[in-house]
Amino acid sequence: MSRTALLLMDLQAAHIARVPDDYLPRAVAALGAARSSGVPVLHIALRMRAGHTDAHPRNKVFGGLPGHLFTADDPDAAIHPDVAPAAGELVVHKNRVSAFAGNNLQQILAAQDIGHLVLAGISTGGVVLSTALQAADLDYRITTLSDACVDPKPDLHAALVAEVLSRRGEVATVDEWAGSLAAAG
Repeated sequence: MSRTALLLMDLQAAHIARVPDDYLPRAVAALGAARSSGVPVLHIALRMRAGHTDAHPRNKVFGGLPGHLFTADDPDAAIHPDVAPAAGELVVHKNRVSAFAGNNLQQILAAQDIGHLVLAGISTGGVVLSTALQAADLDYRITTLSDACVDPKPDLHAALVAEVLSRRGEVATVDEWAGSLAAAG
């Protein structure tokens, strides 16, 4: 039987600065629930090469970004300290929207026998949606933590959770997911 992992996606200082203040405590709660239940946590972070040599100018998301943003030297690209990786937790860098882009995430998940992904991150219309669609196509079981995902457009977040993400897997709040972990433990 495959295992479950929590993917905390794009919880970097630059992104956290642009979301409502009540978001971060919910992401912290999801992280705490995973850690206390022994669920592996993978931190997914956007990281571009210096000068963005890996961003094509035609790419509407990354092609126009200044070349110093989201690089190893950019302090705003660091994972927020409230959700920073603990010892033994992996950080997987991506260079596009999906958590699977430009890295070996799929290989890591297979090596750890992970078949169920619990998704939390910024933004619902970006990394969460893109990762969920790709994960569904790769036959992962998916749970989206509706209140540990956020989008700059609340109406888009609500529509994606209700109409798209719910068709690709389960949707739960952090409290519901934590409760299911406690009941199973």
